[in-house]
Amino acid sequence: MVTNFAKQNSIISQYISELRDINIQTDRLRFRENLERLSILMAYEVSKTLEYEITKVETPLGEAEVNTLKSEVVLASILRAGLPLHNGFLRVFDKAENAFVSAYRKHHKDGSFEIKLEYVTCPSLEDKTLIIVDPMLATGASLATTIDNLKEYGRPSKIHIVTIIASEQGVDHIRRVCPDAHIWTGAVDEELTAKSYIVPGLGDAGDLAFGTKLQE
Repeated sequence: MVTNFAKQNSIISQYISELRDINIQTDRLRFRENLERLSILMAYEVSKTLEYEITKVETPLGEAEVNTLKSEVVLASILRAGLPLHNGFLRVFDKAENAFVSAYRKHHKDGSFEIKLEYVTCPSLEDKTLIIVDPMLATGASLATTIDNLKEYGRPSKIHIVTIIASEQGVDHIRRVCPDAHIWTGAVDEELTAKSYIVPGLGDAGDLAFGTKLQE
């Protein structure tokens, strides 16, 4: 299943317009804050699909029955660009367990690349709800590799993938390799460049949030 927020009218579209705007992107603090604000709104939408149970709490005047979250959530972030999204989701799912993955493209001189994973830390995922956050879903290769590696920590009951901008190719790839996952995205762009960057996209989210990095 794919939820594309660009097809709905909400403030999410305003935040995405600012993330794409080259005249606003130069403000790294604002870029990170927009990512975090977006993730809070998206986390709320994801929360509507989770499992709840009725519990009783004591108030100063009596007892109240309330719905409380039953699903056990594990929040996984792909470093480094996923960190602002991770922070936003933690503000909503404050009791979530956490996983972190270092996945990146290792480029070759001929223009090709492979996905390298150098670091994974993760709690047990058995029968839990896995939410993976990463701002960009381009080819889907790094995300597919991440999912394969995380499944070594147990079989999650549900998988949610949250991204700000996705390509049609990336969405199609994830739907093929992980058909049970629910993809949540702020917008879907049609084009990928020869170097597999999303067009129009918004650029390199990691660089815009944290500064440029030296290429190997």
